[in-house]
Amino acid sequence: MILIFGGTTEGRIVSSILDESGKEYYYSTKGAFQEVDLVHGERVSGAMTHSVMRDFIREKEIRLVIDAAHPFAAVLHKTIGEVTSELSIPVIRYERKYSERTGQVIECASYEEMIQKLEAQPCRRLLALTGVNTIPALKPFWSKHESFFRILDREDSKEKAEAAGFPFSHILYFRPGEDQAIFDQVRPDAVITKESGESGFFEEKIAPALEAGIPVYMITRPALPAHYEYVYGPVGLRKAVERLCPDFFPLKTGFTTGSTATAATAAALHALLHEGEMLTEATIVLPSGEEVRLPVEQVVKTERGYQATARKYSGDDPDVTHLAEICSEVSFTTEHEGIRFLQGEGVGIVTLPGLGLEIGGPAINKTPRAMMETIVRRHYPTGGVDITISIPKGRELASKTFNPRLGIIDGISVVGTSGVVKPFSLEAFVASIVRQADVAVALGADTIVINSGAKSEKYLKNAFPELPFQSFVQYGNFIGETLEKLAQLAIPKIYMGIMLGKAVKLAEGNLDTHSRKVVMNKDFMHRIARESGCSEATHTLIDSLTLARELWTGLTPDDLEHFMLRILDACYEAAAKLVPESKLSILLIDDDGNIRYTYPQDFLAQR
Repeated sequence: MILIFGGTTEGRIVSSILDESGKEYYYSTKGAFQEVDLVHGERVSGAMTHSVMRDFIREKEIRLVIDAAHPFAAVLHKTIGEVTSELSIPVIRYERKYSERTGQVIECASYEEMIQKLEAQPCRRLLALTGVNTIPALKPFWSKHESFFRILDREDSKEKAEAAGFPFSHILYFRPGEDQAIFDQVRPDAVITKESGESGFFEEKIAPALEAGIPVYMITRPALPAHYEYVYGPVGLRKAVERLCPDFFPLKTGFTTGSTATAATAAALHALLHEGEMLTEATIVLPSGEEVRLPVEQVVKTERGYQATARKYSGDDPDVTHLAEICSEVSFTTEHEGIRFLQGEGVGIVTLPGLGLEIGGPAINKTPRAMMETIVRRHYPTGGVDITISIPKGRELASKTFNPRLGIIDGISVVGTSGVVKPFSLEAFVASIVRQADVAVALGADTIVINSGAKSEKYLKNAFPELPFQSFVQYGNFIGETLEKLAQLAIPKIYMGIMLGKAVKLAEGNLDTHSRKVVMNKDFMHRIARESGCSEATHTLIDSLTLARELWTGLTPDDLEHFMLRILDACYEAAAKLVPESKLSILLIDDDGNIRYTYPQDFLAQR
């Protein structure tokens, strides 16, 4: 069993990730004011002393604690640290993102130090954005100087302010987006805040003061117990839980070849910059911005620089590259000033257009390139760098893929749009779909937005900001199985987001669009072009295609509209019969994330 300490935005994220497992867990908050949507979690309210927490963990047989509480809940963090250390229970800290300390803000380790600095300024009119619990600690200052405190508009907050003797005439209530208005109302000559991080709206809070040149004083966040293990987002959390509680999630996630190559690149660069120092783990940045750590197996010196090896782990996805070694050699060069990617053994060569890569160059896709560039420039901001990726068994593995049909020869591609591999075995993935849909239904959703993966889901979340994140469910390649499960749940409205490559396959009637089972059928595309009245130029383009997405830029506007609308008609014909009781809409997304065409055609106007 897992115990979460929440009451924060991070706590909600943690509970949503754990809900995907279908397993029970506990979610603890000090008060009962915050609304939390738990599907499989049990809410526990009330402050826990050392003995209460220890007894609870023993009685409920807690094997893992996740601390997602507010960074300034110092007493709670201390108690968690003491109890878990005593009981030898591992702790994951789901950490929020913090702004880089740049010197713009005056740091204070305590309220006593803050008061001293305010007095020395001197400050005669203060705006405090530190919350109601800091009113008693700052009484030595506000009892002598005019001060305004912004607090939450809740009865318990008002009671605390009254108990501290603070005048209600100088209380302001928190309203999102009103930072500038409050600043203009008070016109302070100093602002104080806490290092609350991104989810605490830190940047928004201090922006008006910085723009006006008003001093900002910040209480720095307290240190956490030494044995905490830190994660910085959903992926890191999922991987940590999989490792520390192996039976909690029935499906294990993995990382793409691109993420693995980036980890090897980070380790090789580190050795190059630090006189051969060898890392056993490397930090990379996923396309989502989350930092994660991947293991590195070997780092060796080469004639040009250093080469590191990391092993691809695909989780429960039956990928041909699972456990393959991926190597990256990093070297500095004066031949150019940028970052150049070179082909090593087992990495394919691009021979056809349409992939968005240079013909004759290594088959390393744009997202992995960007991930490696991010890591290199973080530690080596300027100068020429060569990165040579090699995959020792790449030629052998390539024979088990469709790469040759895409014009990639002599090896495999380094790919990955999200950096993460979610399991795509039929039984396991469909079980995951069911859990995601169950969570959304349990929370009262009447609309489910199904999508193929992280990239299309990001686009759709931007298009439908009013929908809760639980309404978005990934189908991977299993469109048929996903729709069948949603039919069983009687979902009133289903929006299917789909990109062109999968849309062409679905239009032909393929309800499983995995490239191992079906590839782009040019004969079918010619048929669609004839049925929709496209010009002869469309047929010429189809004959030369490498990937379906080339149609976006290769067709005339008239041919594009005729072709895409007919594709969507065929997609609807293939999919709608599986969800006869639901209102199905299909949204065709281009490579830039725009919903270009819909079925029905007036969907966007009728929303």
